[in-house]
Amino acid sequence: MSNKLAVKWGLILLILLGSVYFIYPNYKWYSKPIAERETLDTLGERPKRMLNLGLDLRGGSSLLLELDVSKLSDKEPLNEAMARAIEIIRNRIDQYGVAETSITKQGDKWIMVQLPGVSNPQRAEELIGKTAMLEFRIVKNDTTEAQKAFEKLETTEEPFDQDGNLIPEIAKLVPAGSQIMRNKEGGYSLVTDTATVTGADLENARVVMMSENGYPSVSFTFNAEGAKKFGQLTGANLNKQLAIVLDNTIQSAPVVRARITKQGEITGSFSAEEARSLAIVLKAGALPAPVKVIEKKTIGPTLGEDSIKSGLFASALALVLILFFMAIYYKAAGVIADVALLLNFVFTVAIMSYFSATLTLPGIAGMILSLAMAIDANVLIIERMREEKRLEKPVYEIINLGYDKAWSAIFDSNITTIIVGACLLQFGTGPVKGFAVTLIIGLLVSLFTAVFVTRAIYELILTSNTKEISL
Repeated sequence: MSNKLAVKWGLILLILLGSVYFIYPNYKWYSKPIAERETLDTLGERPKRMLNLGLDLRGGSSLLLELDVSKLSDKEPLNEAMARAIEIIRNRIDQYGVAETSITKQGDKWIMVQLPGVSNPQRAEELIGKTAMLEFRIVKNDTTEAQKAFEKLETTEEPFDQDGNLIPEIAKLVPAGSQIMRNKEGGYSLVTDTATVTGADLENARVVMMSENGYPSVSFTFNAEGAKKFGQLTGANLNKQLAIVLDNTIQSAPVVRARITKQGEITGSFSAEEARSLAIVLKAGALPAPVKVIEKKTIGPTLGEDSIKSGLFASALALVLILFFMAIYYKAAGVIADVALLLNFVFTVAIMSYFSATLTLPGIAGMILSLAMAIDANVLIIERMREEKRLEKPVYEIINLGYDKAWSAIFDSNITTIIVGACLLQFGTGPVKGFAVTLIIGLLVSLFTAVFVTRAIYELILTSNTKEISL
């Protein structure tokens, strides 16, 4: 064996060992029962580099959200607002601990959110949909001027509109410079109509598991500019109540005992989950406008498991038929092509595992198509070699000419398909992107296995002074 051939085989074996190393965590993880996987996932013991299953395979929830463009600021373009909304929603979900989430823009004002493994979308829906407009206002304890407004409140069945604002007939009774807001614990309070400090001034937010009232609370810190404004606000209103308002509802109204600058706390009768959700939305920031869920679907894990079994069975059956056909029709050359095809599958799965790619049913289709392209390349090479064999050329010339003459067709067909896949990846959404990713990876691998690996096998055979190869 020449040094050049030894290097080729050393590279192939090294890639094969690396592929087995990256594929093994998939086998170890997905061979566990679903309940055990969910428990380990919750504990954060899921392997980092492995194939993730998409919504159609794993089960979970899908939400289609619509951004209320009528509530956008006139200064913010729609495309920028959509990009900011997607980023904020992504940050919220990431902090909530949902892995492999797909968040994509649909049309001008819709956002598709896929949550694999989340069978009950209610909590995620509440988390995503919060506008999270945090404001700090001073409570006006003297409500004499607003007495008529409060009386009207008591006799009106729905005093607030869907956005949490007072209906016009009550709002006109509120004195200038003031505003009436609903208290979370019940009742109403009169507060200033402007908020000099908002959630935009926050730097961080976290849950304090046990506050003075016995319930979890949310501690927050301001950035430099926010700390300065909050210090001015609290310093000028000592011994007054400071209303902490979230989405037009007063969460709590503690009395300001001293000037506060950097840090504060939101208290109330929160559950641990409510406090966690509040901390997440405050940390991630406020949405540019409210979003509403216009469609939601839940796919059970059983259906996902059935999809996996069906997809694996179909793929395995197709692979066996191809391997059998190649071995029968092309004899020894077909067996070599079969080896390359199996290596193509192994290398593709390993690469996807390394990058923690998400596998979906369209992704499996892309993988099958790439395998078909790989076997097509081998067929081109073998047919070219058959043509050279009919001319009774020596075996080494048959092999070299077969690869040289088939290369241009192989290269053209794979590159043009990769270009199509790149366009699908760039302009497609959701499942289309999953198909494109696996297709592109599979095609790049097929160029390696169909040309480099099979040629190395033929060159190894030639070292044994073989006079003829069965085609």
